[in-house]
Amino acid sequence: MIHFDFEFLLLILTAVTGILWLADALFFARLRKERASIVKKSPQEPLVVEYSRAFFPVLAFVLVLRAFAYEPFRIPSGSMMPSLLVGDFILVNKYTYGLRLPVWHSRISYGERPKHGDVVVFRYPRDESTDYIKRVVGLPGDHISYYNRRLSINGKPVKFDKDRDYAGLGDLNNMANAGNCDRRGARCQVFDEQIDDSSYTVMTNPDVSMGVNGEVFVPNGHYFVMGDNRDHSNDSRMWGFVPEDNLVGKAVLIWMHWDWRKDGTGLDFSRIGQNISN
Repeated sequence: MIHFDFEFLLLILTAVTGILWLADALFFARLRKERASIVKKSPQEPLVVEYSRAFFPVLAFVLVLRAFAYEPFRIPSGSMMPSLLVGDFILVNKYTYGLRLPVWHSRISYGERPKHGDVVVFRYPRDESTDYIKRVVGLPGDHISYYNRRLSINGKPVKFDKDRDYAGLGDLNNMANAGNCDRRGARCQVFDEQIDDSSYTVMTNPDVSMGVNGEVFVPNGHYFVMGDNRDHSNDSRMWGFVPEDNLVGKAVLIWMHWDWRKDGTGLDFSRIGQNISN
C-alpha cells in the first residue's frame, strides 16, 4: 500500500517539476523563441518553468539522499531510554540492509543482515504508515526467552550487569512511554547488556509491575525487537515479529538534540555526534 506521506509528496514534487522542466526544454522554449523573433522581443520564461528549473535538482537530490543513503528521524518517545531520548534527531543508514525503492519499498539490492544489538527503524507491522525504532535481540531461528526482566537467547542468559541508578534527561511529559524515571525519588536502574560483540545499556523500572514474560522462536525472514526502556516499550513482546521487508534502515548517529516542549531539555550539544548502533 502507498501511503500519502512526506516521501510520497517528495516523489510527486520531483516528478512534476522534472516533467515541466523537460517539456519546456524540448518543446515550449523553442516555440517561445520563434514567437519572440516575430515580434522582436526577448522570450519570457513562464514563472512555473523558472521555479521547476530551480527546484527540480534540489528535490531530486533530497529524494535520492533520503531513499538510498541517509534519512533523518526524530525520537518521539522514551521507549529507547537511556540510549535515545525524546528530542534526539538521528540519521538512519538506508543502504546497510539493502536498497529499496522509495514509496513502494520494493527491494532493488541486498545488503547485510541485521545483527544482535543493531538499532533499527522499521515500518510497524500493524500500521505500516508508522515508523518504529527498537533494538534487534532475536535473529531468524533464535529461541528468545524473557523472564523476570532477564533476556536469554538460545538457552544462554545474556550478560546483564548493574551499571547505575538512572538520573538524567528523558521524557518528562510522556510518562506512559518513558515511565517515571525522571521524577524525584524514582528508582530506575541502568544495566549493561551484551549480545555477541554488541554492548549497550538498558533500563528497568522496579516501581512498575513486571512486564510480559515468555519465550518464542523467531521465524525465518523475521526479527524480534525490544526497546532499551524494557518496562515501557511497545515491542515484539506485545505485537510479534518484524518482517525483513519492513526494515527501513540502521540507526547510526545522533546529529542533534532539541526538545522544545515545556520542561524539555532544549538544545543539548553534548549529544551531537554520538554513535547509536555498535
